[in-house]
Formats: sequence, structure tokens, C-alpha cells
Amino acid sequence: MSSILIYEVGPRDGLQNEAANVPTTDKIAFVDRLTTAGLPAIEVSAFVSPKWVPQMADAVEVFRGITRRPGTRYSALVPNLKGLDRALEAGVTEVAVFAAASETFSRRNINQSIDASLATYAEVSRAAEAAGVRVRGYLSTAFGCPFEGDVPIERVIDLTSRLLGLGLFEVAVSDTIGIAHPGQVRMALTAMTRSLPPARLALHFHDTRGTALANVLASLEFEIRTFDASAGGLGGCPYAPGASGNLATEDLVYLLHGLGHETGVRVDGVVQGRVHLDGEP
Repeated sequence: MSSILIYEVGPRDGLQNEAANVPTTDKIAFVDRLTTAGLPAIEVSAFVSPKWVPQMADAVEVFRGITRRPGTRYSALVPNLKGLDRALEAGVTEVAVFAAASETFSRRNINQSIDASLATYAEVSRAAEAAGVRVRGYLSTAFGCPFEGDVPIERVIDLTSRLLGLGLFEVAVSDTIGIAHPGQVRMALTAMTRSLPPARLALHFHDTRGTALANVLASLEFEIRTFDASAGGLGGCPYAPGASGNLATEDLVYLLHGLGHETGVRVDGVVQGRVHLDGEP
């Protein structure tokens, strides 16, 4: 029917939420197995302060250790110019920034107001463009905030437009705590696609209430063709205690292939990569 791009976030969004320390060699092997499975885009790590996110302290070593396949995108999360500089030194050619649709979440998560974060990302975007590096964006709490509750869709549209206006090639509209349902997704995308091109939107769903795959089905109706996922459903959100993790990559691939869409991803390869990370036989 069509080609769907799966943006794998397990090595970053998944592992940064793990309490146990994952050895650098295992992270490298995890990324390499995901590459072999055919994932076209993999978020490998994050160049953030190890004081706040110790799980990502070895970002440079991981990037230098992975085997890069031509045609596969390997990206990293960066919070500011310092993070971008570290990413460039490690040979990263695509980065991502993360804003929030809720003022309270923005201050709790990155200790900045929304406007201040966008000012920072404008600097990052300009510096990245000068270095020939593409920038992706996340918009957290787009479907609801753990502190403020409902988030007006008008705010989501405005912030997505502002992020794209900074030069970002794509914004992943994110259900950070996993509360979205298909009816809400349809209403949100009906409003968003009136002024925003679907080709520059991605969807990032968590599976807290078991609705992630149903939300993907609803999104496909609006010509959304990029979805974030995490091998084995790794991940979660520290502001949603007890919540399950991200949409599992293998489940998403199985659904899309069943519908006749092409992804280029092997389900068994994704599963093998996750099993290797767990240290299981």
C-alpha cells in the first residue's frame, strides 16, 4: 500500500529510562542488531548531562563503536549547543531536540520555559545547519500532561509550527504518558493537518493503556508515514509511575506488514536484538 518509516528510539528513549546500568558494549551490539534488522532510522544515544541522565554518559563511545550501514540514519538527542558540539565530535549527522506542549512539564523536564527552550533550539538549528546536520524535533505532552491535564490542540499546532519554522525537518508529536486514544488522535490530526503538512509530522505513542497500535491505525488515515517505536517496548516516562513503555517496534512492524505496508524491517531481527540486550539465550 505504501512505505512507512519506523524511527527506532529504543537505544535512547528506551535505555535512558532503565534503572540498571547497561554496558557500553551491549548498547553497541543492540544498535548493530537493529541495523541488521533493517531499521532505517535509529536514535542511538543522547548528549545530555551525565549528572541528570547517567544512562547516556557513554554516548561518544557508543557512536564510535557502532557499525554504520549506508542508508541508515543514526541520530542523537541534544539539549543545547554544548550537546550539539559533543555530537558533532562523535560524527553524528542527525540530531533531535525536545520541547513540551505543557509549561509545567517543560520546567520539570528541562528546567526551562517553553519559549526559552525554543530560543535554545533556534541556536542549535542554526549551528546544525551550518555543520550540515539535520534536526528533528519532539513535542512532548501533546495529548495530555501529568501536571496540567488536557493540552489545547491550538497550542500543539502553534508549537509544532514554531518548531518547523526553526528549520527542523520533522516533529514527532508525542503522547509522552500514553493516554491518547484513537478518537483523540483523529480529532487532533484533523485540526493539525489543516495547516501542517503530514509529511513533516511523525507520531510517538506510548502504550500505557494499550492503545498505541490503535492510535497508529487512526494516524494512517491522515497520511502520517513516520512512527517512533522502541524494540521490546523499552522506555516509559518518569512522570507516569507504573506506566508501560513505548510502542513496541516488533508489534508495529507486524501490524504494518499485515496491512500491506512496507517497512524494510524484519520482525525476527528486532526481537533478536532485544533478546540479546536482556542477556537471554
